[in-house]
Amino acid sequence: MASGTVFSRFLGIIRAILLAATIGVTTNAADAFGVANQLPNNVYAIIAGGVLNAVLVPQIVKARLHLDGGKAYIDRLLTLAIVTFGSITVLTTVSAPLLVSLYTNGWSADQLALATAFAYWCLPQLFFYGLYTLLGEVLNAKSKFGPYMWAPVLNNSVAIVGMSAFIWQFGLDPTGKQSVADWTQSQIAWLAGSATVGVAAQALILLLFWKKMGLSFTLNFSWRGVGLGPAMRTGSWTLGMLLVTQLGGIIQTAVASSSIDGRAMTDSSIAIASVAAMSIAWLIFMLPHSVATVSIATAYFTKMSVYAMEKRFDELKSDLVDGLRTISMISVLATTGLIVLAYPISRVFVGEIPSAIALGNVVIAMVVGLLPFSYVFMIQRAFYSLEDTKTPFLFTVVQVVVNAIGSITVGLLVQNVWIVVALSLVTSGSIMVQSLLAFVLFKRKFGSLGHGQLTFATGKFALAGVVAGSAGFAVLQAMGGARPGAFPVLNVLAAAITCLIIGSVIGVIYIALLKLLKVREVNTLLNPILRLLRR
Repeated sequence: MASGTVFSRFLGIIRAILLAATIGVTTNAADAFGVANQLPNNVYAIIAGGVLNAVLVPQIVKARLHLDGGKAYIDRLLTLAIVTFGSITVLTTVSAPLLVSLYTNGWSADQLALATAFAYWCLPQLFFYGLYTLLGEVLNAKSKFGPYMWAPVLNNSVAIVGMSAFIWQFGLDPTGKQSVADWTQSQIAWLAGSATVGVAAQALILLLFWKKMGLSFTLNFSWRGVGLGPAMRTGSWTLGMLLVTQLGGIIQTAVASSSIDGRAMTDSSIAIASVAAMSIAWLIFMLPHSVATVSIATAYFTKMSVYAMEKRFDELKSDLVDGLRTISMISVLATTGLIVLAYPISRVFVGEIPSAIALGNVVIAMVVGLLPFSYVFMIQRAFYSLEDTKTPFLFTVVQVVVNAIGSITVGLLVQNVWIVVALSLVTSGSIMVQSLLAFVLFKRKFGSLGHGQLTFATGKFALAGVVAGSAGFAVLQAMGGARPGAFPVLNVLAAAITCLIIGSVIGVIYIALLKLLKVREVNTLLNPILRLLRR
């Protein structure tokens, strides 16, 4: 799973670099595409993203006990979902102008028009995201994890080919010299259309793995009497959670988009981060989360669902603690590396120093919340395996309220150049509150996890991270730091070399310290590497 995610994220980075070179990061066109391409993800999350993740695996695990192995249940569930996603995709695509205006604030008519044109091409992704999740979660429930993690490789490959064709035809414009009013239909279709074709390919390729496993699907519109009711009731709280989350997301995106107003008032040596910068910072943030946390949580989720069904709660909690410790070890290493290397990493994505500095500031503010974000993700899966979706709703509502109040305050008090950085810090802080509350509520409902064990282990990880990060920072300063003209941010190649050198220094020192501290989870990192070297 992790290898598939690593390769997919590597291609995702190449895709993001190409996109930044094509339309920039702090340009109006980049922000227009950023909002439009995020819309299907937002709408999908509202409708069913977390609902499907929360209910599918436990329900399919239960459906295995049916005489047909759960085939009738899966056929009816997929048929219902396809009809629902198809109808909603048509409705949301027609509503593109309304959705774009909802997620923006203070944009010109030309920029809104460009974002809307992008949205018409991007919103059909909604249907294929739903199909991908459905097909993939059925595979996960049957402990076939690889295809779900490898399918995005095809998505990114198709998008890279489409973007390369765009560059070949229309050239590069990283500084936004082309006015948003001058974009042609061909440019819009190539850029946004190739993104949608990639998502479609990502979903449809899973059908091949279904066939390989001997799975088949038949449309079945007999939705009553097959047991879909419990799944829908379980999912109702998750749907409520997602609605609340997206409300907070709308507020934050609208505040972030308002920072565009300050671009005309600043000199060229200062770049103002907005929606596009948040998207790239999120991609960087999600790299370690996707590689480690999602892979670990996905595998444990199926196991915990079996334990929950069989009432083996002690084993469920033991798996949860093991997963949290491993996630903590990897997240601390990732947080350390991303903070130290924020500016060189940003320079890899961005061709101009001011934009790289602006992006780096957002990355630092965002990754502060990486560890608690990963904790929340894993604990949510434990609740979902126990078919408790109400409690995650409660601790998520608290996070969204804190985040929304903080975002509005930022919009009122913070200067445009720092708005997105402040929003990222607010998000990190609200996730820390959510994480603490999640632990408290889990203990109240299901008993202690042995927090002392987890806390002690996390303390060791943090100590090793501080030492390794300090060493990495010292090497960065010796190489010139992040000053304009210094080697670590001189150009894309120099920045990549810097990341490789300092990342290796941090990683080696971190692992060596964990070995000295006798942390058993370090073998989770080392064993796959050693097996690969032996081959």
